[in-house]
Amino acid sequence: MKQKRTLVFGDIHGGLKALEQLFERAKITIDDTLIFLGDYVDGWSESAETIQFLIEVAEKQECIFIKGNHDLWCGRWLELGASNPVWEEHGGKLTKASYLKTGYVINEDHKIFFQQLKNYHIDENNNLFLHAGFTSIHGVGKEEYESNYYFDRTLWETVLIMDKTIQIDSILYPKRLKHYNEIYIGHTPTTNYGEEFPMNKANVWNIDTGAAFMGKLTCLDIETKEFWQSDVVQTLYPNERGRN
Repeated sequence: MKQKRTLVFGDIHGGLKALEQLFERAKITIDDTLIFLGDYVDGWSESAETIQFLIEVAEKQECIFIKGNHDLWCGRWLELGASNPVWEEHGGKLTKASYLKTGYVINEDHKIFFQQLKNYHIDENNNLFLHAGFTSIHGVGKEEYESNYYFDRTLWETVLIMDKTIQIDSILYPKRLKHYNEIYIGHTPTTNYGEEFPMNKANVWNIDTGAAFMGKLTCLDIETKEFWQSDVVQTLYPNERGRN
């Protein structure tokens, strides 16, 4: 009997072909719980199609969808028609084109998808899942600025420079890390550090392996830490540049 798995996905950025590869390579079934860390849109040309794919997957199995900064921008556009130059220059133009081409721009299910995205998720084993980070020493839910869930990089930067010999019971161990068993994030590509695979520092796992740029899309089994990757996403969209 196949064991039920919890799989966590890095930032997709409109790369539907890469996501479909992961479903095949990880042999995903309806028994698996899927946790997506946000940034579903902005990058490659199939943002609207990616959202539609995720909506249909969630009808068949348990899915948890976290909100990323790009989802924040796209959701505002779908709901209010609001745009901004920063979003448009970081993938928003392609996302708009995808929505207008497919007609999903008037699909209420897509608006509802973005409205229902979660800032974070804590599972029964006290593992935390969120897009970017948080700054409060008291943990999520105590965060002063909601935008940190979508934009913060200090959580990841902190664990990158931590001395490996510092134990959790040390007064030097960052207090915000002590609240959770493991923390899973995206937002900051591991390819920024010359790494094409998920990175683990302290109790933080970074699953964003640069799918928006010249990297791959990754999903990881949180129990076994086995992971699967797509091809380099740019090779699946050879006439595009992603967010480069």
